[in-house]
Amino acid sequence: MTVVDKGAKTGEAETTPVKVGPIGRLGRWTTAHTRLVVIAWVVVAVGLGALAPRAEHALSGAGWEASGSESVAARAAIDASFGGQGGYALMAVVHGTGDLDATVAEATRILEADPRVSGVAPPQVSKDGRTVILSGGAAANPTEMVRAADDLKGKLADLSQGATTVSLTGAPGMWSDFNEANKNAMLKSEVISWPITLAILVLAFGSLVAAGLPLLLTILGLMASAGSLFLITHLFDVSIWSMNFALMFALALGIDYALFIVARFRGAHFGSSLTTRDAVAVTMDTAGKAVLFSGVTVLISLSAVMLVPSPAFRSMALGIMLSVVFILLATLTLLPAVLGWLGDRVDKLALPWVHAGEHRSPRFARWGERLWRRPALFGIPAVAILLVLAAPVLRLDTGMPSIKVVPGSDGSRVGYTQVQDAFGPGAPGTLQVVAPAADAARVESVVGADPGIAAAGPAQRSGERALVLAVPTADPSDPAVGATIDRLRAALPPEALVGGAAAENHDLEQALAAKTLPVFGIVLGLGFLLLLVALQAPLIALAGVVTNLLATAAAFGVGVLIFQDGSLQGLLGFESQGFLNAWGPVFFFAMIFAISMDYTVFLLSSAKEHWDRSHDAHEAMVGGVAHSGRTIFAAAAVMVAVFFTFALSGPIPPKEMGVILGVAVLLDAMLIRLVLMPVLLRVMGRHAWALPRWLDRMLPDVTFGHS
Repeated sequence: MTVVDKGAKTGEAETTPVKVGPIGRLGRWTTAHTRLVVIAWVVVAVGLGALAPRAEHALSGAGWEASGSESVAARAAIDASFGGQGGYALMAVVHGTGDLDATVAEATRILEADPRVSGVAPPQVSKDGRTVILSGGAAANPTEMVRAADDLKGKLADLSQGATTVSLTGAPGMWSDFNEANKNAMLKSEVISWPITLAILVLAFGSLVAAGLPLLLTILGLMASAGSLFLITHLFDVSIWSMNFALMFALALGIDYALFIVARFRGAHFGSSLTTRDAVAVTMDTAGKAVLFSGVTVLISLSAVMLVPSPAFRSMALGIMLSVVFILLATLTLLPAVLGWLGDRVDKLALPWVHAGEHRSPRFARWGERLWRRPALFGIPAVAILLVLAAPVLRLDTGMPSIKVVPGSDGSRVGYTQVQDAFGPGAPGTLQVVAPAADAARVESVVGADPGIAAAGPAQRSGERALVLAVPTADPSDPAVGATIDRLRAALPPEALVGGAAAENHDLEQALAAKTLPVFGIVLGLGFLLLLVALQAPLIALAGVVTNLLATAAAFGVGVLIFQDGSLQGLLGFESQGFLNAWGPVFFFAMIFAISMDYTVFLLSSAKEHWDRSHDAHEAMVGGVAHSGRTIFAAAAVMVAVFFTFALSGPIPPKEMGVILGVAVLLDAMLIRLVLMPVLLRVMGRHAWALPRWLDRMLPDVTFGHS
C-alpha cells in the first residue's frame, strides 16, 4: 500500500493513489463524481418511487397454484363449460333461523350485479334449512376474483342482521381475508421494528449520521423495487407477498451491507493516513468486494425458487431479487459516493464512547484468542446444541394452508365453519370431476365407490362435458383428502380431470415436494462454487456451506416444535395446523441460506484478507473475528429484531416466517459464525486455506486485500 500526503484529506491533490481492483476503482470513481451518482439515484428513486403507491393495488392476491397441473386444467374446463363454477367461484353462505329467502335473494342480486360474476348457480340448502350456499361463477381470472371478494365481502356482510349472517368464503374469500390480515400484520410489524432497528443501528454505529446510511439504502431499495414490481404487473401477475418480502430483504440487506462498508470505511479513514478518496477505494476493494459476492450468492439462492412452477412463488422470489439488486447497486455506487462526501462528518452526532477508526474490536479479538486456545470447549457444545435443535426436523410434516391461517372472526372462516356444520367436514373442499359426457356414468361409479367420498351428486351435463361434485369425508387440509384425489385420478377414465380448491392445493403441495431437493441441491452447489471462487480455498468453502445447512436444520427443528407440535401457540397467538406450511422448506431454506451467506462472506473474507497478508492461521482466525465480529453481531441483532416482530402479529404464515428466519439468524450469528466457524479455522489450521494447483489454474484470481 502506498501512503500519500495527509494533507490530501483536506482537499489537496493526491499524488500516488492506492492501487486497488475494479470494485475499489468504482468506489474511487463515485467519490469523484458524487453529484452525478446522487442525481442518477434521485432520478431512479423519484421515477420508480412515484409508481410505488400504485403497486399494492396492482399486485395479485392469488397465484397459489401449480402451473400446468391437472387441477388448473380442470378449473379452465369447468369455467368454460359450467359458468365459471371452478375452484375460484365465489361462495356466499347465508346462515340463520326463520325465513332466509329475502336475504338469499338480496345476496344473489349483489353477486349478479358484479361484472366479474358470470352467474349464480341454484342455491344449495342444508337439510335443516338453516344454511344456504350461493355460488357465483368466475368471469375473470383468479387474481380478479380475489379482488372481487375484496369488494363484495363487505356488501354481503352488511346483509347480516339479528341471528342471520351472510359470509363470503371459498378460495377467493379465504385469500382476500388472508391478504388483508397479512397486510395489517406487516404494517404492525413495521411500526414495531423500525424504532428497534434505529436504536440498534445507533448503538452499532455510535453515530446518528452513520446510522442513517442503512435506512437511506433501505428506502431507496424499497421505492425502486416497489415501482419495478408495478411495471412488471403489466406483464404478468405478481403476488402481493412480493412487496412484503422485498421490504424485509431491503431492510435486512441494506443494514448488513451498510454496516460492513461503513465500519470498514471508518477504520480506513480515521485509522490511517489515507485520503478520504483512497479510504473509500480501499473499503470497496475489500468490504465492497465481499458485499458483491454476498449479493450474487443471495440472488443465486433465490433464483433457485424459480424452479417451483407456481406464479406466487416465482413472483415472490422476483420481488426479493429486485430489492437485492437495487440494494446491491446502491451499496456499490451511492454509499461510497456519500461516504466520500461525508468524510469526517460520518461520525457527526456520535455517542460519547465511540472511538473513531476502531476497525479491529479488542473485545472480539479477545474472544477469538479464547476460541483459539480452547476450541473443543466451545465447539463441541455449539455442535451439540445445533444437533439437538435440528433433531425434530426428521419428523417435519407439511401441508397447504388451512382455514386456520385466517382470523376466527373473518367472514371466510365463519362461512367455512357453517358449511362444515351443515354439509359435512369435507364440504368446503368439494372435489370437481370434469370429463367427456360419454364417461359420465363411469365417473359417477368411481367417485361414488371411493371410501374417501362422503357424498357425490349426479353428473351435470353441458355440451360435450359432464361435471360430478364429490364431498370428501375429511377436512380439506387433512392428508386423507390428498390420498383420495390420487386414488380417483388413478381409477377414473384417462380424460377425466379432478379439480376444485382442495385439488389445486394438493397439486401445488406435490409440485413443491418434487422441487424441494433440486432447489436444495442448486442452492448448496452454487453457494459452494461462489465461496470457492471468493475464498480460493475448497475446505473452508465446504465448511461454510455445511455450517449454513446445520443452522438451517436447527431453525426448522424449532419451527416443528412451535408450529407443528403447537408449543408456544398460546404465547404467540395462533392455532396449530399440525404441520408447517408446504412452501416453508423450499422458500425459507433459500431465504435462510441467502442471509447466512452474508455472515459467512463477511467473516471468511476478513479471515482470507489476514491470511493473504500473513499466511498465519492464528492471525487469519483471530483477525477475521476481530474485524468482522462486531458487524456480524450488530447486523444479526437488527435482523432478529425485525424477523421476530413478524412472529408477534398476524396469521400463521408470517409467524412461521418470522420465527424460523429469526431463529436461523440468531443461531447462525451466535453459534456458527462467532463460535463454530472460528473453531473450524483453528482445527484446520493452514489446511483451511490450501488450494490444489490443478484447481488454482481453473479459478480466477480473487483477493480481499489491496496493493
